[in-house]
Amino acid sequence: MEIELLEKENTPENVIEHCKAVYEKAMKIAANFDNVDEDLIRKGALLHDIGRSRTHGITHAIAGVEIAKTYGYPDDVLNIIERHIGAGITAEEAVKLGLPEKSYVPQTLEEKIVAHADNLISGTKEVDID
Repeated sequence: MEIELLEKENTPENVIEHCKAVYEKAMKIAANFDNVDEDLIRKGALLHDIGRSRTHGITHAIAGVEIAKTYGYPDDVLNIIERHIGAGITAEEAVKLGLPEKSYVPQTLEEKIVAHADNLISGTKEVDID
């Protein structure tokens, strides 16, 4: 369903492929933990960049939340979309970047897994963090 939603929202094909790669990496990371919500990770990873159908700037996370809300996604999915940007952005940093003043730092394990997986994937390729 999430892939179809990305397509419906006219998300660029390269972004869809990136979301799939982030999902695959996130699931590999999640396999190392007990009590992780894999369905939540799937939805969040596949939709984390849906806002790139509107903008490729840092505000794509905000746009993504608005899009996902219209389809009735719950807050835990919206939080993954919103908090995946950068390595986590504090409320003070958000203001400097022109974002609404709030923390964009991942809080839950699922948020952290998706954000970390996104940082490890450039396009569709895994990057070395060194």
